[in-house]
Amino acid sequence: MNILSVRGVSRSFRSSQGETLALQATDLQVAENDFVTILGPSGCGKSTLLRIVAGLDHPTSGEVQLDGRRIEGPGADRGMVFQSYTLFPWLTVLDNVCFGLRERGLAREEQLQVANGFIAKVGLRGFENHFPKQLSGGMQQRTAIARALANGPRILLMDEPFGALDHQTRELMQELLLGIWEAERKTVLFVTHDIDEAVFMGSRVVVMSARPGRIKLDRPVAIAHPRHYSVKTTPAFSELKAELTEQVRVEVRAAQAAAAR
Repeated sequence: MNILSVRGVSRSFRSSQGETLALQATDLQVAENDFVTILGPSGCGKSTLLRIVAGLDHPTSGEVQLDGRRIEGPGADRGMVFQSYTLFPWLTVLDNVCFGLRERGLAREEQLQVANGFIAKVGLRGFENHFPKQLSGGMQQRTAIARALANGPRILLMDEPFGALDHQTRELMQELLLGIWEAERKTVLFVTHDIDEAVFMGSRVVVMSARPGRIKLDRPVAIAHPRHYSVKTTPAFSELKAELTEQVRVEVRAAQAAAAR
């Protein structure tokens, strides 16, 4: 069953140079429990699309529906995780994760029960009373993921969540998030520039064209769960990666050609 429906969504921006079409009319359906990764060249509208789904931006045309209700603004039914960690620096790990629960009016005892459960899931047990400045980048992003999941959103929206991490930490975070998804089966829409990451994480990979962005390719990832990093050596992984690499390269060249005009 589809829970997210993007219908004819476009986005234009006005500037002193005139109007720029960043995202042309786009359709996307996301089923419950799906993990959809979005690839494309820089400036193709990936993050714009995600922000529109989050209710942080509004489409110039078209609409987005979640569970049949039109999205008009931010809501607790969507959890957002950005590349920057966006934690409250004056709150501990525990209170960062409790923040949304407190805003919803849950009793402190219930807040702690839910928050501690997700802190354990992201591997931060023992760090509940640490402040963000006392944590590594990977640990801060684990906190951000726990905070988003603790609110029980219908869909998790992730904009390059591991982009600021070093390679080894990034791979560990990919395995961590995928393990949580395999256990929780939360619906995820995940923007990335990393093709390996898109294939490893996704149950579907969507490729967007150069600006003005549109969805040019939508491929299922026929690799069974649970997944381990060893799947990256399999023929199925290599074949899909090769196809996606070529599709993205075509769009990057198109973007470079347009910029040179």
